[in-house]
Amino acid sequence: MTAWLIERGTALLDGALRKAPVALADGLVAEGVPEGARRFDAEGLLVLPGLVDVHGDAHERQMQPRPGIGFPHALGMRDSAAQLLAAGITTACLGVTLSWEPGLRGIAAWRATLAAVEALRGQGGCDLRIHCRHEADNLEVMEELLADIAAGRVALLAFNDHTPGIVKRLPDAAKAAAYAQRGGVKVAEFAALAEAAMARRPEVPAAQARLAEAARAAGIPMLSHDDATPEARAAFRALGAKVCEFPMSEAVAQAAREAGEHVVMGAPNVVRGGSHMGWGSAAPMAEQGLVTILASDYYWPAMLEAAFVMVGRGVLDLPAAWALVSTNPADAAGLEDRGRIAPGLRGDVVVVDAARRAPVATFCEGELAWLAAEAAGRVG
Repeated sequence: MTAWLIERGTALLDGALRKAPVALADGLVAEGVPEGARRFDAEGLLVLPGLVDVHGDAHERQMQPRPGIGFPHALGMRDSAAQLLAAGITTACLGVTLSWEPGLRGIAAWRATLAAVEALRGQGGCDLRIHCRHEADNLEVMEELLADIAAGRVALLAFNDHTPGIVKRLPDAAKAAAYAQRGGVKVAEFAALAEAAMARRPEVPAAQARLAEAARAAGIPMLSHDDATPEARAAFRALGAKVCEFPMSEAVAQAAREAGEHVVMGAPNVVRGGSHMGWGSAAPMAEQGLVTILASDYYWPAMLEAAFVMVGRGVLDLPAAWALVSTNPADAAGLEDRGRIAPGLRGDVVVVDAARRAPVATFCEGELAWLAAEAAGRVG
């Protein structure tokens, strides 16, 4: 492995920014100057822990760039991995929806995505992990999903429940057509599948209990998604889901924080100035301590940009804002070896031009994984 010394930059160390070199060796942050280290001149730049994304589904666009138009998962995942590095993301928990829907979010796509991710392992670059978003009514896949969890193929398990909302929207012809097109079927077939899924609602609680038991046995964190009420959050807390993602109200976020839980909202929400769904605004909630994690959601570049937007609002400094996109998500995902720059931790670092709010170089597990064209002269 190549040893590196990132020098003359301003590094985020022990919760504070200071001029200091950062050494990488054997895949880890090192002390001192490693023998034979290559140099990266970070003068005028920030040296920050790599971004940790606990929930991002932008990879879906690489598999299906237009509704009903698909490309091989291996090709799409390769492109996704490259885009993640260019966004400064060194750990990506890919939100893979496992639904009763056919097509992009069905069981075949699930299998193809897992295979594509596993084929990239060992090649360096972004640490790709599977964040399973299991739709509550998708009971047909239970045995396969339980086997995948037991085999260590799933890093996070989220409890989703979108079926009632989908069924409610089906009378709208345009929305029904969009769902059917995404699934690659006719509207009538999609509607029949939705109704069949809803017919098994009484079986959902027992199925979720089985999944929770499997997740606990495998030691993987659980999340609840789109909690509408504090009572819903409490029910998932009882199952062992200790992370609340995309709460539908401040009351839900407040209940989660009072229980000592992480609360996830979207970085695009911060960058755009509000939720595209009309829900709560993430920036003021983060400033109040109600949101502890900002995830890419559906747009990878939003994570880095959101941290600087938070700083620009004047309440959080950069170390506090960066914790929302690195330290805290690493903690929520159970990844104690990253999210900070400290000796012995994983060598995941992003070098950033603060003036442009842009990554300049991304180091993953101690190796230079991505470099902006204009930064070639900084490598020695």
